Amino acid sequence: MTARVFIDGEAGTTGLQIRERLEGRGEFELLRLADHERKDEARRAAMLNAADVVILCLPDDAARQAVAMIDNPTVKVIDASTAHRISDGWVYGFPEYSGDQAALIAAAPRVTNPGCYALASVAMIHPLVAAGLLPADWPLTINAVSGYSGGGKGMIASFEEDAAPDPIHSAFFAYGLGLAHKHVPEIQRRGGLSRRPLLAPSVGRYRQGMIVQIPLHLQALPGAPAPEDIHAALAAHYADCRFVDVAGTADSAAVVRLDPEALNGTNSLRLYVFGNREHGQAVVVGVLDNLGKGASGQSVQNLNLMCGLDEDAGLDPAPTMS
Repeated sequence: MTARVFIDGEAGTTGLQIRERLEGRGEFELLRLADHERKDEARRAAMLNAADVVILCLPDDAARQAVAMIDNPTVKVIDASTAHRISDGWVYGFPEYSGDQAALIAAAPRVTNPGCYALASVAMIHPLVAAGLLPADWPLTINAVSGYSGGGKGMIASFEEDAAPDPIHSAFFAYGLGLAHKHVPEIQRRGGLSRRPLLAPSVGRYRQGMIVQIPLHLQALPGAPAPEDIHAALAAHYADCRFVDVAGTADSAAVVRLDPEALNGTNSLRLYVFGNREHGQAVVVGVLDNLGKGASGQSVQNLNLMCGLDEDAGLDPAPTMS
C-alpha cells in the first residue's frame, strides 16, 4: 500500500532533504502544494488532512498551528521542530533510545523528531545515566560545533552570499551565550537528567556536519569509572543498532583528529570514548550529519517505522569504521 506523505515546510533545508530522500520511492505518494497555495490556509488544511503521514518542517508556532489544523484522526505526524520535543503524548523519535523505542514509534500517531545537538547528547548521556555511571544530577557541560546549515536559510545566506543582510566572514563563532539554547530542555528530559546541563554551541565555516563533546572527570564520578567502563556501557546499549555505532577502544586510540563532515550524507551517528586513565579523564564524542541523523535522515527513519517498512529503507548505510 502506498502511503501519502505531505511535507509541510518542504522549501526549508530539512524539508528539501527529506523530499530528496523520498523521491523515487514507490512506497510513498508525495503530496505537494503549488507555490501560490502555501499561504492558502484552506488548501493547506486540506492537504494536512488528506495525508497518511505529515512531516512538519516549520518554526515552532507554525508547527503547533499545523497540528491544530488536523482533524482527521488517521493522520500521523512527525514534527521536526522543537515544539513538541518534551510534550506529553508525543513519542520521542530516536529509535535507538531504548530496546522498545522503535516499536513505540511504529505504533505512534505523533512523533517528535530530536534536535541535532540533542540527539547526539542524549545518545551519550542516556545510556550512562541508565547504567548508573553518571548521576542524574551531575553538572554536565556539552561542547558542540555544527555546520552553518543548522541555522536554516538565513544563516546559509549569511555565510554564502556577500549581499546577505548579515554576512558572516569569520571561520568560526560561538553563540547561545545566554545559556538558553532551545535544545537544552530536550537534552535534560530525554537524557534522564535532574540538573540542567550547560550547552556551549558553535558554528564553523562548512555547510553540514557536527561534533558534540561531553568531557568527564572520571575520578570525581561515583565509583571513579575507567574510560573502558564508559565505552562498555555505550557499546552494550547500541550493540544491535543499524545507525548508531561505537568506535572500538583501539580505533579511538588511533584517532589523531575528528572531521565533523565525516558522516555527511548518511543517517549515521558514531560515538567515541577518548580517555586517559592516568589523569582520570574522558571525553565522549558524537559525530553526525546535522541534516542527516540530526534532521532529515532521522525523519525518514521514523517515517519508515510508522509505515511498517524496514527502518533503513532509502537511507544510506553507515560507513565502514576507519
